[in-house]
Amino acid sequence: MAGYDVPSAMHVEKLKYIIWAADLNRAVGFYRTVFDAEVTRENEVMAELVVAGSTIGLHSGGEGKRTWTGLAFQVADLMTACSTLKAAGGLVLREPEDTPEEPAHLAMCADPEGNEIMLTKARSPLPQ
Repeated sequence: MAGYDVPSAMHVEKLKYIIWAADLNRAVGFYRTVFDAEVTRENEVMAELVVAGSTIGLHSGGEGKRTWTGLAFQVADLMTACSTLKAAGGLVLREPEDTPEEPAHLAMCADPEGNEIMLTKARSPLPQ
């Protein structure tokens, strides 16, 4: 950077996204059931889960309030994923809907802790 004596960029070992849970055990169970998460670390305060190669950190102490996370989980079958999410205690806040332009590709959801997430389906390429 101009004007700064900056050493070379640091090596990032892992990137993880942290979300809160009022009930850590319930949250871990939800992500394992719905997204086949692999628990790579867990204690009474936090857990690290890997979903599709990405790490999600769950931290206890959440208040259970609705919070947007920015997390999106792309799945092959959006309707089945919504059913699985609901059966595991999650909420579908906005059901997937077809539009005149393309079939349904997005559902707005929340986990049992109030963390808002999206379920998405790969969209068809735009016509050339």
